[in-house]
Parts: sequence; C-alpha cells; structure tokens
Amino acid sequence: MDPQDLQRLVTMKMPYGKYKDRVLADLPGHYLAWFAREGFPEGKLGALRALMHEIDHNNLRSLLNPLRGR
Repeated sequence: MDPQDLQRLVTMKMPYGKYKDRVLADLPGHYLAWFAREGFPEGKLGALRALMHEIDHNNLRSLLNPLRGR
C-alpha cells in the first residue's frame, strides 16, 4: 500500500455517479459493500474504494479524522 493512499481517501472525490463530488472517505458503507460483492473496478479509483471498504468494514473510519483538513 502506498502511504499516500490514506491521504487520497480524504481528499479525492468521486468523479461520477450518485456520489459524485463526495470524498471517498465519506462514501456510505452499503455502497462500498456492494462493490466488494460485485467487484471493484481496476485502476487507482477501484483500489482506493477497496481500501475504504476495508477501513469501513473494520470500523476504522475514525483513523482518517486526523488526515482531514491537511
């Protein structure tokens, strides 16, 4: 894992879809779980959503709070 990926989760926004312009760290758990079941897309965006799913699934979202606003 690239250490910068955690920072990307709190700064990168969804480029399309229902959650367009929402920061990846703020995507709802049910949306991330759907991708986990159906398959994450290839590429950086898919990898970041998979990482966010692991963080959400393990109830670790609060670990991202210190990175917000940097």
